[in-house]
Amino acid sequence: MHIGIIGTGNVGTALARLATAAGVDVVLANSRGPESLADLVAGLGEHATADTLAEAAQAGEVTVLSVPLSAALALPSELLDDRTVLDTTNYYPSRDGRIAELDAREATTSELLQRHFTGARLVKAFSSILAHHMTELARGPAAEDRSALPVAGDDKTAKTAVRTVVDRLGYDTVDAGAAADAWRFEPETAGYTQLYWAAPMRPGQDVEAIPARPRGRAEVEAALASAEHIDVGARTF
Repeated sequence: MHIGIIGTGNVGTALARLATAAGVDVVLANSRGPESLADLVAGLGEHATADTLAEAAQAGEVTVLSVPLSAALALPSELLDDRTVLDTTNYYPSRDGRIAELDAREATTSELLQRHFTGARLVKAFSSILAHHMTELARGPAAEDRSALPVAGDDKTAKTAVRTVVDRLGYDTVDAGAAADAWRFEPETAGYTQLYWAAPMRPGQDVEAIPARPRGRAEVEAALASAEHIDVGARTF
């Protein structure tokens, strides 16, 4: 297996670590150029290389898009043409600025990005779990405590390809529906990151100190079913 990863923040780096540990070849790219990734690539080992955004966008079977939403919308719309894209993005107004269409719940983040990257096939995944929990909870396919992650997208073939990647990286999957249904595991919903917390966050606690708890398919399905449509326009973070 061979994938490209655009974005080397906490989530992109965690996915690169999972991928290379699973023997998946990874091409990494960020906005600062491949030279800035020398140390990361060296630490990841023989399965990792760094290249330009254009090269990472076309690398392998699936491209991971793991940048802030505002940065994703600033990328050329043709960058991901004809690609299956594993989209990890979420909408945080404090970081991305207010986006009226999202605040009014006229579209999900997935739908907004799909409209931007019209030539791509986007599938939302790895957007509902903290970056450090990704590496803590990854398990082999036979593990009894293997966790599941929700995925959502409109293209069935692309969804199958992304679910294959997620499985290789250590997780079962739950089909959460189309891009329009992705709100069920967006921030503040029952399907978002707190589902995988072993305990509530204490006052003053660093988010990276929150312990993880495995969640199987049935628990994820129940969380998605119970999710309430959040008033995104009232979000302050």
